[in-house]
Amino acid sequence: MATSEDNEMYSKQWEGCMRIAVQTAQKAGEVIRDAFKHEKEVSTKSSPVDLVTETDRLVEDLIISSLREKYPSHRFIGEESSAAGEKCLLTDSPTWIIDPIDGTCNFVHSFPMVAVSIGFAVNKELEFGVIYHCLEENLYTARKGHGAFCNGTQLQVSKETDMSKALILTEIGAKRDPNTLKIFAGNMERLLKAQVHGIRVIGSATLALCQVASGAADAYYQFGLHCWDIAAAAVIIREAGGNVIDTSGGPLDLMSRRIVAAGTVEMAHYIAQEIQTITYERDDQNAN
Repeated sequence: MATSEDNEMYSKQWEGCMRIAVQTAQKAGEVIRDAFKHEKEVSTKSSPVDLVTETDRLVEDLIISSLREKYPSHRFIGEESSAAGEKCLLTDSPTWIIDPIDGTCNFVHSFPMVAVSIGFAVNKELEFGVIYHCLEENLYTARKGHGAFCNGTQLQVSKETDMSKALILTEIGAKRDPNTLKIFAGNMERLLKAQVHGIRVIGSATLALCQVASGAADAYYQFGLHCWDIAAAAVIIREAGGNVIDTSGGPLDLMSRRIVAAGTVEMAHYIAQEIQTITYERDDQNAN
């Protein structure tokens, strides 16, 4: 069993890892900012709206190679390597969970809600998260037990519990078949009937979740995102005082591809009770 001295030693070790993650995210952001100005080479993955560019692959290679050079024994889960067939398996080993460009569709259209996301887990528990909004140069960071920050300023979630005063964020997801769209629209309708102030879709799950962490939005929900969309942001929201749960109302399952995040427990559970499930295959479905 780990002693308090062991925990302190590991905490300091992960602090060093987070410093490297920040440097790596900023280096990746420079590549994205430069590519943002030029014509993009675009292809598709799981559906016609699930886009990928050469920059996604280039940035993921840059991030993983930089981190692997310093931490050769660590494991990596990356969006593009998973798309290329690598198994998406979270073990007890120190694991980096990477989204090289969150908001690829935004990136393709030069819409500036684009971010690099790097999460880190040990013993299947999230330890820290780094999200770099590279076009605005906003750096969101959090380490378990040490608070959440944007460019050094501490973040605090909204404490709103009244849905009729809430601003809610969500995303559409890659599935666009008629039944899925009907459920998606029905979920929005149920929340709008609660007289929420508004519902917004910004095209980047990580940056939407950062808006919840900063108190600019009161809650976020989505079906169909991936562990690399959630990992870093979950730490940031928790350390900002917020709540991150499964859409069933239970604890967050990083591989489930669904999430509700909110500043308050009341709002998180209200949304979880109101929305209907859209089913996606788990990230670790074929990992064994």
